[in-house]
Amino acid sequence: MKYSFIRPRRKTVLTPEFKLLLTFFSITLFMLFTTYGFTLYRDYKFIQKRANIVETRANLDISISNYKKEIVYLRDEIDLSQKIYKHNKVLKESITNLFDLIPTRITLSEAVLLEKGLVLYGITPNKDIYNFMLEAPLRSIFDTTYTSFYPSDNGWIHFVSTNYMEIDETKVQKDENNEEK
Repeated sequence: MKYSFIRPRRKTVLTPEFKLLLTFFSITLFMLFTTYGFTLYRDYKFIQKRANIVETRANLDISISNYKKEIVYLRDEIDLSQKIYKHNKVLKESITNLFDLIPTRITLSEAVLLEKGLVLYGITPNKDIYNFMLEAPLRSIFDTTYTSFYPSDNGWIHFVSTNYMEIDETKVQKDENNEEK
């Protein structure tokens, strides 16, 4: 006796429905792993990019500090050059004024500028011309003036005039500070 009207089929584990289910699950797992791998790759790239940015920023900070030091150095150099320029200008004017101070009858052979003084070597027709025409203006400029005379072969008189200033450093600094304001 037969209990079935159809002929029995062979049953397998891999039915078409199970194959379809397995295909969908494998596609889903593949997509999940691919997404996970992509996020790992993007995270790795982000970490590398961040490390490069941090390194670049550190280098830029170092460059900025070096530039700031260079700016300070250049400002100091500019200030120094301006002081030197001002000093040279004053010195040039002083030398010009000194040569304007020398009368035509007195001839200078040498002028030595010291830090706080001046030494003049020259020749004059007589002591009176020197005393009235050169020594008086020198005494008004310098605090201390010494002059020594000795005769020359032609009847004129050689002289050596040593002139010194007693400069008070605090007064000079106050004057410079007032000029800057």
